Amino acid sequence: MKFGVVVFPGSNCDEDMVYVLRNILNLEVVKLWHKDHDLQNCDCIVLPGGFSYGDYLRSGAIARFSPIMKEVIEFANKGGMVIGICNGFQILCESGLLPGALLHNENHQFICKNIHIKAEYQDSALTALISSDAVLKIPIAHGEGRYYADQETLDSLEQNGQILFRYCDESGKVTKESNPNGAVNNIAGICNQSKNVFGMMPHPERAADVELGNVDGKIIFESILSLVNS
Repeated sequence: MKFGVVVFPGSNCDEDMVYVLRNILNLEVVKLWHKDHDLQNCDCIVLPGGFSYGDYLRSGAIARFSPIMKEVIEFANKGGMVIGICNGFQILCESGLLPGALLHNENHQFICKNIHIKAEYQDSALTALISSDAVLKIPIAHGEGRYYADQETLDSLEQNGQILFRYCDESGKVTKESNPNGAVNNIAGICNQSKNVFGMMPHPERAADVELGNVDGKIIFESILSLVNS
């Protein structure tokens, strides 16, 4: 499986993602510059975290118009797998590939810390290997990570099984106190209705190496590979 990691001006998690995919998981990876128009026959496109275009105007709002996004959107609309992490999630929402929006954190502060999440369903590429009672400790690092959608959209997400992850406490309870940014319904990640476009605010690539003392995020990448190789 070949991965393409898109690099925007201001991306700062692209190398982290490339390292995990190439060095930890031994996968083929290429970096795709935001002005390119060639996805180089990748099977999965990753929009990494960072501060594309300095987060001017609104996080992800300018990156959505980068030249390569035309190809990414066409790729996704044809069923290609696209994953957005943090800023990548914001870009996917801005581009219309995912519903809803990411707003300023409830406390209006940048938050960088480990949090806990649990998978809502096991029938997606990102959650296939994650048991319903598993609690993952994953870092977040964002100022605009509060997921929001209107009630009609939220109802649709629930009914179609599009909620990937919810913020929870260490024991797996979904509580107000375990919600780091005020996201509606503790939502930490979602997918589109076709389940080929995925977005999440926590950074699994920062929790996939034993050298960092945390490999909880590795199972998310292993889940993707398990479906491809099955």
